[in-house]
Amino acid sequence: MNAFAPTPECVTDITPSGEDYAIVKQVIELITLDYRDQPSLENIADELGQSPTQLQKVFTRWAGLSPKAFLQAVTLDHAKRLLGHEQLPLLETSYEVGLSGPGRLHDLFVTHEAMSPGEWKAKGGGLTIRYGFHPSPFGLALVMATDRGLAGLAFADDEGGRDACFEDMAKRWPNAEYVPDQAATAPYIARVFDPDRWHREEPLRVVLIGSDFQVRVWQSLLKIPFGKAVTYSDVARDIGQPTASRAVGAAIGRNPISFVVPCHRALGKSGALTGYHWGLTRKRAILGWEAGRA
Repeated sequence: MNAFAPTPECVTDITPSGEDYAIVKQVIELITLDYRDQPSLENIADELGQSPTQLQKVFTRWAGLSPKAFLQAVTLDHAKRLLGHEQLPLLETSYEVGLSGPGRLHDLFVTHEAMSPGEWKAKGGGLTIRYGFHPSPFGLALVMATDRGLAGLAFADDEGGRDACFEDMAKRWPNAEYVPDQAATAPYIARVFDPDRWHREEPLRVVLIGSDFQVRVWQSLLKIPFGKAVTYSDVARDIGQPTASRAVGAAIGRNPISFVVPCHRALGKSGALTGYHWGLTRKRAILGWEAGRA
């Protein structure tokens, strides 16, 4: 994760005087060094002799995020390092990064990673995933399956993109065991893109591997009728989290079973196509393909 990544709009706000930069630099240094104290905006402003309101405006204009969001990003990065590389328990990790307990660590991960700290730490441990590449109507498809059903479907732009496509999917569950097995995945690709085989009497077995929040979002996507579309806000309301559109968007972006779990039918608030993990051109192609059959 890139904890501090100014947007292009932020760059245009840089002034020759450098006065604002000096303030932003101090905030970054203070938070980076003292993140364990979880300083509030008021604490930071008092330390630097600034107005909290003005400090918020200056930092947000330059950094593209508020001091609080930057503090959360720094805290999350350190928590990931402690949980992952150092294998600390959740309780110790919470205290080490300055949080009051596992509850606050849980909230931090769910907000920014759409999964709990424990689920992030497991990362597919104990799973055996078989995979294979197959041609599809929308380019070369990577199919992943467990003994319980289809677990992943992704797209590669061409033969040369196989490695990148596999790495992109495998990093979702880095602790799983991956076994190349074209014979095991071929039946899935044969069914997924053949509308004549879409029958309630013969359901496709799908395994959703993710956090509770992610799975709820993906299950909501499965309710979207063929040829229709909804917004992120619609999905948020459907899962009983009307204010969680941002987290819903993150979960949709991490949908591991493209096409089958129809994240391509989720649109921005204005009805714009917005992003799509496998490319907006492919999203348009899939929506057009469905419209032609609807």
